[in-house]
Amino acid sequence: MARSSSLPSASPLYVGEIKNTPLGDLWVAVTDQGLAAVEWAKSEMAFGEFLLKRFKRPVQFDALKTAEPVAEIRQYLEGRRREFSIPIDWSLLRPFQRQVLQITFAIPYGETRTYGDIAVQMGKPRAARAVGRAEATNPMPLVIPCHRVVGRDGKLHGYGGGNGLPTKEWLLKMEGALMT
Repeated sequence: MARSSSLPSASPLYVGEIKNTPLGDLWVAVTDQGLAAVEWAKSEMAFGEFLLKRFKRPVQFDALKTAEPVAEIRQYLEGRRREFSIPIDWSLLRPFQRQVLQITFAIPYGETRTYGDIAVQMGKPRAARAVGRAEATNPMPLVIPCHRVVGRDGKLHGYGGGNGLPTKEWLLKMEGALMT
């Protein structure tokens, strides 16, 4: 993947791949400040196009710069890691989404919260739907565990990663948050 010459002043996103996880192949992108994206993309080209559209930065493949998030995500999906220590580039998010996703990031392994719980924690008790929209566009699923956010009825509502709700259910079962 080559750097885009139309974006010379923007710092690049570095891309790496995670092959053969229990949930399929994944792609990650990092900036010099930290993780920027995790995605189930069909190809490097598709992921690069997604990143360019969303972040408007040049994109280049760099397995060395992405080695740490690749390793931690693989360990998590194999049940060998409960918390991520990789830095996150929060600057790429708008203020409301950043606040929602920082709260989501703090949800402990194996626990869930409702969209309403997060809205209340933000001091915006009527913003549960806006919280849901912010979660739906989480660029770093798995690391920012939006799968741990459920509906007020305790049921699974929406998940854009992998195969949708079956992926969310698999993740919660793996963590012991859902009993089979």
